[in-house]
Amino acid sequence: MSYFEILQSYNLSILQWIAIGLAVFLLGFSKSGIKGIGIIIVVILAFVFGEKASTGFLLPLLIAADILAVVYYNRHTQWKYVFKLLPLMVVGVVVGAWLGNSISEIVFKRLMAVIIIVSVVLMIYNENRKTDTIPNSRLFSGTMGFLSGFTSMVGNLAGPISNIYFLAIRLPKNEFIGTAAWLFFIINLFKLPFHIFVWKTVSKETLILNSVMLPIVIVGFCIGVAIVKIISNVNYRRFILIVTALGGAIMLFR
Repeated sequence: MSYFEILQSYNLSILQWIAIGLAVFLLGFSKSGIKGIGIIIVVILAFVFGEKASTGFLLPLLIAADILAVVYYNRHTQWKYVFKLLPLMVVGVVVGAWLGNSISEIVFKRLMAVIIIVSVVLMIYNENRKTDTIPNSRLFSGTMGFLSGFTSMVGNLAGPISNIYFLAIRLPKNEFIGTAAWLFFIINLFKLPFHIFVWKTVSKETLILNSVMLPIVIVGFCIGVAIVKIISNVNYRRFILIVTALGGAIMLFR
């Protein structure tokens, strides 16, 4: 089939095209540093494509947005945290790829929602205590790394988990964004073969649809960068906490 015949084969309504465009715009927006809105993207695309198929459509666009983020925020990357989280994130991805076909989506969503909401409550408590204590234990970083990798593979839902970790270690705004950018660029590249050869959710057809949406990702990223520049570190932390909590609530009740 030709390029346009493949696009027509999706049989998408105008409303579905608008929904996909909104989700992809929010993807670029979120990768610019406006964290916490990833759950909204996942929900919108799941309604259009279904839970599992949407992860394959989304992944190449995530990688494209990651490239924009690592180029723009590279100088702020804190590599020690990338290396701290990455090993068990890889393990989490492998476990997620293995269990992804059999795990109950309902149980998974509820469990992750509870973990996210409880973690946010603890973070808010920690913020109000005004403590300077930073969690440095291997257990904490390893647990958050594994959960991030697992949730990233199963449903592209690692954002809330990683947000909680980076807030807990008190990374400033630009360091938060730059470190997360490289971490997820690496892990999303690692996930790609699983989606192509194991789950078969990435194909020529999905890549053609991706190509139509790529300009919207770029527009969302550019607008997000302009907004991030005017947000203070304090307000940035508050925004991430609030939106992450809302994301956990949406996951719990969707």
